Amino acid sequence: LEYAAANNPIYLIRNKELIVLPAQKMPVGYSDNMQPFETKALQVHPSDSIYTITDGFADQFGGPKGKKFKYKQLKELLLSINDNVMQEQFAILNDSFENWKGNLEQVDDVCVIGIKI
Repeated sequence: LEYAAANNPIYLIRNKELIVLPAQKMPVGYSDNMQPFETKALQVHPSDSIYTITDGFADQFGGPKGKKFKYKQLKELLLSINDNVMQEQFAILNDSFENWKGNLEQVDDVCVIGIKI
């Protein structure tokens, strides 16, 4: 797998372990300090799962105290659903987001792309 990541890391789950593939601190769009993106390579293995996300899921306010979902909870959720087929993962992620958000307004775009090798 060859990849480049802007601001948000890529998550690799292999053998029930979540590995964070770091991103460059740079936006996808224009910035005054634009640098070329670095392409990195990674050897993937059968049953690996790869997730790339925007910050919208982790930044969503909700839950019992109206706080952000945060990345720690998102990574734990990805680990907990990883053995499910992708359609089930989608449903669980969607339900988790909607339940967390409750009646609060959605604060940002949300994109989660998952690939199972």
